[in-house]
Amino acid sequence: MIGLTVRQMHYFDALAQTLHFGRAAKLAGVSQPALSSQIAEMEQRLNCRLFERGGKSVRMTDEAIALLPRIERILADIRDVETTARRGRTAMEGRFRLGIIPTIAPYLLPRALPELKKHFPALLLELREAVTTSLVEDTASRKLDAFIAALPLDHPGLITEALFPDRFFLAVPSDDPAFASPPVPPESPALERLMLLEEGHCLREQALAVCGNVRPVAMASYGATSLTTLLQMVAHGLGVTLIPEMATGPAGTIPDLKIVPFQEPMPQRMICLAWRSNNARHGECVELAKIIRGLGPVLLPA
Repeated sequence: MIGLTVRQMHYFDALAQTLHFGRAAKLAGVSQPALSSQIAEMEQRLNCRLFERGGKSVRMTDEAIALLPRIERILADIRDVETTARRGRTAMEGRFRLGIIPTIAPYLLPRALPELKKHFPALLLELREAVTTSLVEDTASRKLDAFIAALPLDHPGLITEALFPDRFFLAVPSDDPAFASPPVPPESPALERLMLLEEGHCLREQALAVCGNVRPVAMASYGATSLTTLLQMVAHGLGVTLIPEMATGPAGTIPDLKIVPFQEPMPQRMICLAWRSNNARHGECVELAKIIRGLGPVLLPA
Protein backbone atom coordinates (compact mmCIF):
# COMPACT_ATOMS: atom_id res chain seq x y z
CA MET A 1 0.00 0.00 0.00
CA ILE A 2 1.39 3.40 -1.04
CA GLY A 3 -0.23 5.38 1.77
CA LEU A 4 0.00 8.97 0.54
CA THR A 5 -1.15 11.54 3.09
CA VAL A 6 -3.44 14.50 2.54
CA ARG A 7 -0.61 16.73 3.74
CA GLN A 8 1.69 15.41 1.02
CA MET A 9 -0.97 16.02 -1.62
CA HIS A 10 -1.43 19.60 -0.37
CA TYR A 11 2.33 20.17 -0.59
CA PHE A 12 2.45 18.58 -4.04
CA ASP A 13 -0.36 20.88 -5.20
CA ALA A 14 1.39 23.97 -3.80
CA LEU A 15 4.66 23.08 -5.51
CA ALA A 16 2.89 22.31 -8.79
CA GLN A 17 1.26 25.76 -8.66
CA THR A 18 4.41 27.73 -7.87
CA LEU A 19 7.27 25.60 -9.21
CA HIS A 20 9.34 27.10 -6.40
CA PHE A 21 10.04 25.42 -3.05
CA GLY A 22 10.15 28.67 -1.09
CA ARG A 23 6.90 30.04 -2.51
CA ALA A 24 5.22 26.63 -2.20
CA ALA A 25 6.18 26.44 1.48
CA LYS A 26 4.76 29.91 2.06
CA LEU A 27 1.55 28.97 0.24
CA ALA A 28 1.23 25.81 2.32
CA GLY A 29 2.08 27.63 5.56
CA VAL A 30 5.08 25.46 6.47
CA SER A 31 8.86 25.69 6.44
CA GLN A 32 10.71 24.91 3.24
CA PRO A 33 12.58 21.91 4.76
CA ALA A 34 9.27 20.43 5.94
CA LEU A 35 7.77 20.73 2.48
CA SER A 36 10.87 19.34 0.77
CA SER A 37 10.92 16.39 3.16
CA GLN A 38 7.29 15.51 2.47
CA ILE A 39 7.75 15.79 -1.30
CA ALA A 40 10.78 13.50 -1.09
CA GLU A 41 8.81 10.97 0.97
CA MET A 42 5.96 11.16 -1.54
CA GLU A 43 8.38 10.42 -4.38
CA GLN A 44 9.79 7.49 -2.40
CA ARG A 45 6.33 6.02 -1.79
CA LEU A 46 5.37 6.38 -5.44
CA ASN A 47 8.79 5.14 -6.56
CA CYS A 48 9.17 7.91 -9.14
CA ARG A 49 10.59 11.41 -9.47
CA LEU A 50 7.88 14.09 -9.42
CA PHE A 51 9.97 17.28 -9.66
CA GLU A 52 13.28 17.97 -11.34
CA ARG A 53 15.41 20.35 -9.25
CA GLY A 54 17.93 22.53 -11.07
CA GLY A 55 19.37 25.35 -8.99
CA LYS A 56 16.47 27.68 -8.25
CA SER A 57 14.24 26.23 -10.96
CA VAL A 58 11.77 23.39 -10.51
CA ARG A 59 10.14 21.41 -13.30
CA MET A 60 7.33 18.86 -13.10
CA THR A 61 8.10 15.43 -14.52
CA ASP A 62 5.69 13.62 -16.83
CA GLU A 63 4.59 11.49 -13.87
CA ALA A 64 3.73 14.61 -11.85
CA ILE A 65 1.82 16.18 -14.75
CA ALA A 66 -0.25 13.00 -15.09
CA LEU A 67 -0.85 12.88 -11.32
CA LEU A 68 -1.82 16.55 -10.84
CA PRO A 69 -5.49 16.49 -12.02
CA ARG A 70 -6.20 13.42 -9.85
CA ILE A 71 -4.73 15.03 -6.76
CA GLU A 72 -6.62 18.26 -7.46
CA ARG A 73 -9.88 16.29 -7.59
CA ILE A 74 -9.08 14.52 -4.32
CA LEU A 75 -8.26 17.80 -2.57
CA ALA A 76 -11.43 19.41 -3.96
CA ASP A 77 -13.51 16.52 -2.58
CA ILE A 78 -11.83 16.88 0.82
CA ARG A 79 -12.59 20.61 0.86
CA ASP A 80 -16.24 19.89 0.04
CA VAL A 81 -16.40 17.41 2.94
CA GLU A 82 -14.86 19.99 5.29
CA THR A 83 -17.29 22.66 4.08
CA THR A 84 -20.27 20.39 4.63
CA ALA A 85 -19.05 19.63 8.15
CA ARG A 86 -18.74 23.37 8.89
CA ARG A 87 -22.34 24.19 8.00
CA GLY A 88 -24.06 25.99 10.83
CA ARG A 89 -20.74 27.27 12.18
CA THR A 90 -18.86 30.50 11.41
CA ALA A 91 -19.11 31.40 7.71
CA MET A 92 -16.04 32.06 5.59
CA GLU A 93 -13.35 30.39 7.63
CA GLY A 94 -10.34 28.46 6.41
CA ARG A 95 -8.99 28.39 2.87
CA PHE A 96 -11.03 30.10 0.15
CA ARG A 97 -9.61 30.30 -3.40
CA LEU A 98 -10.85 33.40 -5.20
CA GLY A 99 -10.09 34.36 -8.80
CA ILE A 100 -10.32 37.87 -10.21
CA ILE A 101 -9.72 39.43 -13.62
CA PRO A 102 -6.83 41.91 -14.07
CA THR A 103 -9.04 44.90 -14.92
CA ILE A 104 -10.79 44.60 -11.55
CA ALA A 105 -8.11 43.27 -9.17
CA PRO A 106 -5.96 46.42 -8.61
CA TYR A 107 -8.99 48.60 -7.91
CA LEU A 108 -11.25 46.29 -5.90
CA LEU A 109 -8.78 44.32 -3.77
CA PRO A 110 -7.28 47.23 -1.76
CA ARG A 111 -10.81 48.00 -0.53
CA ALA A 112 -12.15 44.45 -0.35
CA LEU A 113 -9.34 42.66 1.50
CA PRO A 114 -9.48 44.76 4.73
CA GLU A 115 -13.28 44.54 4.69
CA LEU A 116 -13.23 40.76 4.32
CA LYS A 117 -10.62 40.46 7.07
CA LYS A 118 -12.82 42.54 9.37
CA HIS A 119 -15.92 40.41 8.75
CA PHE A 120 -14.16 37.03 8.51
CA PRO A 121 -10.99 37.01 10.66
CA ALA A 122 -10.61 33.22 10.29
CA LEU A 123 -10.63 33.43 6.48
CA LEU A 124 -7.50 32.34 4.62
CA LEU A 125 -7.97 33.92 1.19
CA GLU A 126 -5.93 32.66 -1.76
CA LEU A 127 -6.08 34.91 -4.82
CA ARG A 128 -5.50 34.13 -8.47
CA GLU A 129 -5.49 36.87 -11.13
CA ALA A 130 -6.25 35.64 -14.66
CA VAL A 131 -8.43 36.30 -17.70
CA THR A 132 -12.08 35.26 -17.59
CA THR A 133 -11.78 32.07 -19.65
CA SER A 134 -9.09 30.70 -17.33
CA LEU A 135 -11.12 31.56 -14.23
CA VAL A 136 -14.22 29.87 -15.65
CA GLU A 137 -12.24 26.71 -16.39
CA ASP A 138 -10.55 26.67 -12.98
CA THR A 139 -13.86 27.18 -11.16
CA ALA A 140 -15.61 24.49 -13.18
CA SER A 141 -12.74 22.08 -12.42
CA ARG A 142 -12.84 23.04 -8.70
CA LYS A 143 -9.41 24.65 -8.62
CA LEU A 144 -11.16 27.86 -7.50
CA ASP A 145 -14.10 28.33 -5.13
CA ALA A 146 -15.36 31.48 -6.87
CA PHE A 147 -14.21 34.37 -9.04
CA ILE A 148 -14.96 38.02 -9.78
CA ALA A 149 -15.40 39.08 -13.40
CA ALA A 150 -17.79 40.96 -15.69
CA LEU A 151 -21.03 39.63 -17.11
CA PRO A 152 -22.00 37.90 -19.32
CA LEU A 153 -20.44 34.54 -18.49
CA ASP A 154 -21.32 31.74 -20.87
CA HIS A 155 -21.15 28.60 -18.75
CA PRO A 156 -24.21 26.57 -17.70
CA GLY A 157 -22.61 25.21 -14.52
CA LEU A 158 -22.08 28.62 -12.89
CA ILE A 159 -24.19 30.70 -10.55
CA THR A 160 -23.65 34.45 -10.90
CA GLU A 161 -24.50 37.17 -8.42
CA ALA A 162 -24.45 40.74 -9.73
CA LEU A 163 -22.35 43.06 -7.56
CA PHE A 164 -22.44 46.57 -9.06
CA PRO A 165 -22.32 48.34 -12.44
CA ASP A 166 -19.05 49.91 -13.62
CA ARG A 167 -19.39 52.60 -16.30
CA PHE A 168 -16.86 53.06 -19.10
CA PHE A 169 -14.96 56.27 -19.75
CA LEU A 170 -12.30 57.13 -22.30
CA ALA A 171 -8.65 57.82 -21.44
CA VAL A 172 -7.07 60.30 -23.88
CA PRO A 173 -3.92 62.47 -24.08
CA SER A 174 -4.61 65.64 -22.09
CA ASP A 175 -3.73 67.92 -25.03
CA ASP A 176 -5.66 66.00 -27.73
CA PRO A 177 -7.90 68.50 -29.57
CA ALA A 178 -10.27 65.74 -30.73
CA PHE A 179 -11.57 65.43 -27.15
CA ALA A 180 -11.68 69.10 -26.19
CA SER A 181 -15.49 69.06 -25.94
CA PRO A 182 -16.74 65.87 -24.29
CA PRO A 183 -18.93 63.83 -23.97
CA VAL A 184 -17.69 61.54 -26.74
CA PRO A 185 -20.13 59.77 -29.09
CA PRO A 186 -19.30 56.06 -29.48
CA GLU A 187 -19.08 56.51 -33.26
CA SER A 188 -16.49 59.33 -33.06
CA PRO A 189 -13.79 58.99 -35.76
CA ALA A 190 -11.22 59.77 -33.08
CA LEU A 191 -11.87 56.29 -31.64
CA GLU A 192 -10.12 54.80 -34.65
CA ARG A 193 -6.99 55.28 -32.52
CA LEU A 194 -8.42 52.99 -29.84
CA MET A 195 -5.79 50.71 -28.26
CA LEU A 196 -6.83 47.31 -26.97
CA LEU A 197 -5.58 44.75 -24.50
CA GLU A 198 -4.33 41.49 -25.97
CA GLU A 199 -6.65 38.63 -26.92
CA GLY A 200 -8.35 36.92 -23.98
CA HIS A 201 -9.07 40.02 -21.89
CA CYS A 202 -12.80 40.71 -21.60
CA LEU A 203 -12.10 44.45 -21.58
CA ARG A 204 -10.92 44.07 -25.17
CA GLU A 205 -14.25 42.57 -26.21
CA GLN A 206 -16.14 45.21 -24.24
CA ALA A 207 -14.20 47.96 -26.01
CA LEU A 208 -15.08 46.49 -29.38
CA ALA A 209 -18.73 46.28 -28.36
CA VAL A 210 -18.83 49.87 -27.07
CA CYS A 211 -17.11 51.27 -30.16
CA GLY A 212 -18.74 48.88 -32.62
CA ASN A 213 -19.42 51.58 -35.23
CA VAL A 214 -15.74 52.45 -35.55
CA ARG A 215 -13.79 50.71 -38.30
CA PRO A 216 -12.10 47.76 -36.51
CA VAL A 217 -9.27 47.70 -39.07
CA ALA A 218 -8.15 51.05 -37.72
CA MET A 219 -7.98 49.90 -34.10
CA ALA A 220 -4.44 49.38 -32.89
CA SER A 221 -3.69 46.25 -30.83
CA TYR A 222 -0.33 46.42 -29.09
CA GLY A 223 -0.66 43.16 -27.21
CA ALA A 224 -0.62 44.98 -23.87
CA THR A 225 -1.43 42.72 -20.93
CA SER A 226 -2.43 45.42 -18.44
CA LEU A 227 -4.59 48.51 -18.35
CA THR A 228 -1.77 50.36 -16.59
CA THR A 229 0.47 49.83 -19.62
CA LEU A 230 -2.21 51.11 -21.99
CA LEU A 231 -2.77 54.22 -19.87
CA GLN A 232 0.93 55.05 -19.96
CA MET A 233 0.88 54.65 -23.74
CA VAL A 234 -2.10 57.00 -23.95
CA ALA A 235 -0.32 59.58 -21.80
CA HIS A 236 2.55 59.54 -24.32
CA GLY A 237 0.19 60.26 -27.19
CA LEU A 238 0.08 56.81 -28.81
CA GLY A 239 -3.71 56.54 -28.89
CA VAL A 240 -6.78 56.32 -26.65
CA THR A 241 -8.27 53.50 -24.60
CA LEU A 242 -11.38 52.46 -22.71
CA ILE A 243 -11.18 52.70 -18.91
CA PRO A 244 -13.61 51.36 -16.28
CA GLU A 245 -14.94 53.87 -13.77
CA MET A 246 -13.31 52.05 -10.85
CA ALA A 247 -9.90 52.75 -12.46
CA THR A 248 -10.47 56.47 -13.06
CA GLY A 249 -9.33 57.54 -9.57
CA PRO A 250 -5.82 56.03 -9.82
CA ALA A 251 -5.60 57.07 -13.49
CA GLY A 252 -6.19 60.68 -12.50
CA THR A 253 -2.68 60.84 -11.03
CA ILE A 254 -0.97 60.01 -14.36
CA PRO A 255 0.53 63.14 -15.96
CA ASP A 256 -0.66 64.13 -19.45
CA LEU A 257 -3.72 61.86 -19.20
CA LYS A 258 -7.34 63.01 -19.28
CA ILE A 259 -10.50 61.01 -18.56
CA VAL A 260 -13.58 61.99 -20.59
CA PRO A 261 -17.13 60.59 -20.54
CA PHE A 262 -19.10 59.02 -23.35
CA GLN A 263 -22.45 60.38 -24.40
CA GLU A 264 -25.46 59.17 -22.43
CA PRO A 265 -26.50 56.47 -22.01
CA MET A 266 -22.95 55.72 -20.92
CA PRO A 267 -21.78 52.17 -21.64
CA GLN A 268 -21.06 49.99 -18.63
CA ARG A 269 -20.15 46.51 -17.50
CA MET A 270 -21.76 44.58 -14.64
CA ILE A 271 -19.31 43.14 -12.11
CA CYS A 272 -20.31 39.77 -10.70
CA LEU A 273 -19.24 36.96 -8.41
CA ALA A 274 -19.50 33.48 -9.93
CA TRP A 275 -19.23 29.98 -8.48
CA ARG A 276 -20.16 26.38 -9.36
CA SER A 277 -23.83 25.55 -9.00
CA ASN A 278 -22.90 22.43 -6.99
CA ASN A 279 -20.41 24.22 -4.75
CA ALA A 280 -20.83 23.18 -1.13
CA ARG A 281 -19.79 26.72 -0.17
CA HIS A 282 -22.83 28.32 -1.82
CA GLY A 283 -23.89 30.12 1.35
CA GLU A 284 -20.42 31.53 1.86
CA CYS A 285 -20.33 32.77 -1.75
CA VAL A 286 -23.65 34.56 -1.22
CA GLU A 287 -22.22 36.20 1.92
CA LEU A 288 -19.05 37.17 0.06
CA ALA A 289 -21.12 38.76 -2.71
CA LYS A 290 -23.06 40.76 -0.12
CA ILE A 291 -19.86 42.23 1.36
CA ILE A 292 -18.35 43.13 -2.02
CA ARG A 293 -21.61 44.59 -3.28
CA GLY A 294 -21.51 47.05 -0.43
CA LEU A 295 -18.17 48.36 -1.68
CA GLY A 296 -19.57 49.48 -5.03
CA PRO A 297 -20.45 53.05 -4.01
CA VAL A 298 -17.01 53.47 -2.41
CA LEU A 299 -15.15 52.22 -5.49
CA LEU A 300 -16.96 54.34 -8.05
CA PRO A 301 -16.37 58.11 -7.85
CA ALA A 302 -19.48 60.26 -7.69
